[in-house]
Amino acid sequence: MSDKTAACSFCGQEQTAHIPLIAGMNGHICEACVRLAHQVISTWSRKRSMSEPLKTPPKPLQIKAILDGYVIGQDTAKETLAVAVYNHFKRLNLETDKPRICTRADKSVVELDKSNILLLGPSGTGKTLLASTLARIVGVPFVIADATTLTQAGYVGEDVESIIARLLDSADGNKELAEWGIVYIDEIDKLARSGENSHGTRDVGGEGVQQALLKLVEGTTVKVPAKGRKDQAPVMLDTRNILFIVGGAFSGLEKLLEKRLKPGAKGIGFHSTHTPDDPKADKLRLFSEVQPEDLRHFGLIPEFIGRFPVITALHELDEDALVRILTEPQNALTKQYHQLFALDNAELEFTDEALRAIAQKAIAHGTGARGLRGVLETLLRKLMFTLPSEENVVRCVVTEDVVKDGAEIVLEYRESETPTTVETQVSTSLNAALRKAFLNGLQGEIARSHTTPPAQATNAGRP
Repeated sequence: MSDKTAACSFCGQEQTAHIPLIAGMNGHICEACVRLAHQVISTWSRKRSMSEPLKTPPKPLQIKAILDGYVIGQDTAKETLAVAVYNHFKRLNLETDKPRICTRADKSVVELDKSNILLLGPSGTGKTLLASTLARIVGVPFVIADATTLTQAGYVGEDVESIIARLLDSADGNKELAEWGIVYIDEIDKLARSGENSHGTRDVGGEGVQQALLKLVEGTTVKVPAKGRKDQAPVMLDTRNILFIVGGAFSGLEKLLEKRLKPGAKGIGFHSTHTPDDPKADKLRLFSEVQPEDLRHFGLIPEFIGRFPVITALHELDEDALVRILTEPQNALTKQYHQLFALDNAELEFTDEALRAIAQKAIAHGTGARGLRGVLETLLRKLMFTLPSEENVVRCVVTEDVVKDGAEIVLEYRESETPTTVETQVSTSLNAALRKAFLNGLQGEIARSHTTPPAQATNAGRP
């Protein structure tokens, strides 16, 4: 019997009372190397799954150029999202080629952590549109969830784990691909802490959901029930590498920002100093000044805010931006209505003054870009009702008077002759010819009656 101490055949770790080894036919292996081998083997399947998205990962400028085709303005938010997605692909590349080694402390190995993003801005500024557009261009699974439907576990509603289940569905059940997906949670401001109420009921849809999302965003293993047969084992999915993006309107946050940013009046009465306000400049500047402390006062818990280090604000849209939204994007509203009218063989045209009047109405409604469709539907509803029954309409022109004063939309008709007109002309010509022939025949009979002798006319009546 040999007195030689057994050692791991991979790393050379000797067997001790605290470090057991698994013996094989020709060698041994320690627990740390078993974990590393499992991680390396799992990267093989991940690498096969990631072969498609990693062929040509988009660069930040390319991502922003695609977003520019759908979203007008908001350059800061688009640059932030483009950098976040590109870094996500770089982490994916690095993790696939060189998986994290947890066996020993190696100072040369640098682990890249994710940077989750929080988007905030008024309603109708493009937060949801940015997320939905981003889902088209990324090569990894992308899920858009709604925070208003989430509740704590055990209560009526969806658990936070349902988001991961949807991500797994978007990856067609591919666990390795789903672990590198992107999740966007909309209406996150609705999870703000509501405070103590008079009934003493528990806030299961606000602070409770924030606490449930903490480990999910930070990184944990979620048990996703397998769909299909009941005897199938659940899928264990790691959320450590899933990029989380949350967004919300945060209505009411402006008052907290104004209170913090606006300097207090100095002096009392006649000695006080008054500074004129610029409401337009304040609205565009306020959300860019948001700090984590403001979000805490709004109702988000500090632990939740800390898990979203990148805070990006979307500014309110002005009249020029709304006019560009009407005409420039690939799916612009005017292009959509042009297509609808083209199906009825008619051309729809908006004057420049009409577009500005539509933008002014949307601003007055206070719903941002979402209000543009409502204004257009109101303007075009009557015309879209009567146009299919109209004939020979070739162009419909919407002017400023139509938007502001409710005037009728100008219709232009086709000038070509119709079969009905030709038939009418033929019928008229035929009637004129018959009338002329009848008159000529009548005149001939009268002339012959005057030339007949009276005697012959008398004798003609005798036998």
